[in-house]
Parts: sequence; structure tokens; C-alpha cells
Amino acid sequence: MKLTTRGRYAVTAMLDLAINGGSRPVSLADISGRQEISLSYLEQLFAKLRREQLVTSARGPGGGYRLARSGAEIYVAEIIDAVDESVDVTNCQGKGNCQQGETCLTHHLWEDLSGQIHDFLSHISLGDLMDGRGRRPSQQMTDGAFQTLSIR
Repeated sequence: MKLTTRGRYAVTAMLDLAINGGSRPVSLADISGRQEISLSYLEQLFAKLRREQLVTSARGPGGGYRLARSGAEIYVAEIIDAVDESVDVTNCQGKGNCQQGETCLTHHLWEDLSGQIHDFLSHISLGDLMDGRGRRPSQQMTDGAFQTLSIR
């Protein structure tokens, strides 16, 4: 899965915000210190998260960020999508030009897997992660191929 640091850091920062937020805004400096993520990197991520209306900001002393909705209403896939990250396991970034400009034999397999991963992440909210503090068994897959998946 081509999930880079950007997507991982965005999810981590949003989970930190969900855990440590509440009635008061949380500063990016606080998140940076707790999660060991560069402050300037967080500023870039949160500009995108704010544009996608996943967070709101408050300026001035005591300012910072809040979740725009409850943690139970913000899904991991939304966060990843907001920071322009793709959940794509194809070698061609989904373009279908995998093998000398042509679609390779397994392109559709990897494309379907990418869709399954995105769907999986679309069903895990920040609230779910808070309840399990990072571990949540998934729902049973309908085809029975997987009995339990967990986030580690």
C-alpha cells in the first residue's frame, strides 16, 4: 500500500486532536511535541484538513484546532483523502499503463485491492480508534476470506 508519511502523520495528528481536544483548541505545537512530528509539516497538513472541513481553527492566545465534527463522524479514509494521499497498491498509480504503456495482467487485482483498503478505512472512525486506542477488529468480510483484521 502506498501510504506515505503524510497520510500516517495526518491520521496520527487527528487522533491526537480527538483525544486531547474537547472544549478547548489544541495547538499544533502540543501535537508536534507529543507525536514528534515537525511543526511546519503539521501546519501544511492542517491547512489541507481545514480546507476539507475536518478541523476548525481558532486564532490568538489559547488558539489552535478542534475537530469540525465528532470523532465518531470522521473516518480514516477522509483524513487520508484530505491530505492528497492515495490508497493505491498498483504500480501505475491506477493509470493502467503498468507494462510498457499497457495494462498488466494483475492490474485489476491490485486496483480492486486498493478499493477494498479504502473501503476498510472508510469504516473506521477516530471514535473507533479512541475506543480501542489504536486497535479495532474489523467487521467480518462478506466472502469469509478474512475472519479478523486489526490495526496495529
